[in-house]
Amino acid sequence: MIEAVETDAVDRTRRLAANADRVVVKAGTNSLTDDESNLDDEKLDAFVDGIASLIDRDKDVVVVSSGAIGAGQGRIGRTGGTIEESQALSTIGQSHLMRRYTESFERYDETVAQLLVTEHDLENPERFTNFRNTIETLLEWDVVPIINENDAVATEEIRIGDNDMLSSSIAIGVDVDLLVTLTDVGGVYTGNPKEDPEAERIEAVGRNYAEVESIIDESASDGFGGIRTKVQGARTASEHGIPAIIARSDEPDVLDRIATGKPVGTVFIPVNGDHDD
Repeated sequence: MIEAVETDAVDRTRRLAANADRVVVKAGTNSLTDDESNLDDEKLDAFVDGIASLIDRDKDVVVVSSGAIGAGQGRIGRTGGTIEESQALSTIGQSHLMRRYTESFERYDETVAQLLVTEHDLENPERFTNFRNTIETLLEWDVVPIINENDAVATEEIRIGDNDMLSSSIAIGVDVDLLVTLTDVGGVYTGNPKEDPEAERIEAVGRNYAEVESIIDESASDGFGGIRTKVQGARTASEHGIPAIIARSDEPDVLDRIATGKPVGTVFIPVNGDHDD
């Protein structure tokens, strides 16, 4: 049995998450596409519904969205067998993805903006300052920033599914109060829930991180966008005092549940920084 995190710490973190004024929400490819890698209008609209519910609660929301390569595959019926093909597919899919985001957010009279970045943009001080200033200005204008990895130029990131780490870096860099990673599983489990019916969801990750990391190393695949990078990204955010939650994207009202402090997914306890209850 994995060591459980103290109930008080879990409850406190869920309250911090509910009270967050600025949130980064990351949606993975499987959360936005169907089994044939076509962009799924129903999934995307449901995701936007959740973002709109956070905005209605006067929260600033920054979206990190995967899905460009998958949308490109569905758009032209090709698969990315090589890095070059994946890069080309991302350029096709990204425009389609943003068109659908624009249409979906217009249902709420919300305007969106596209930002394409790599980890290198965030590591360069001058580029990062420009990026952060742009985010601050967009939020001041009540525009929803939608950020994606610049897959057309980032070869290493395509291999490792680095939008998970990118969302963590953005959360730290723009001083958000909460990082939410939405995926096609309900959180972090004691095994791979797609293969092991006895795998149990881990409610919280804190001082038990070493145990959780060991379990992930044993059960996770190395596929694109796997749970390993999601856990690493959430842990990195928590080490900077930012609560993080990994949850299932198709759970009904998942973002609203988080905003009201209800138990959902796996919560990562902040292990640095001072927070009031």
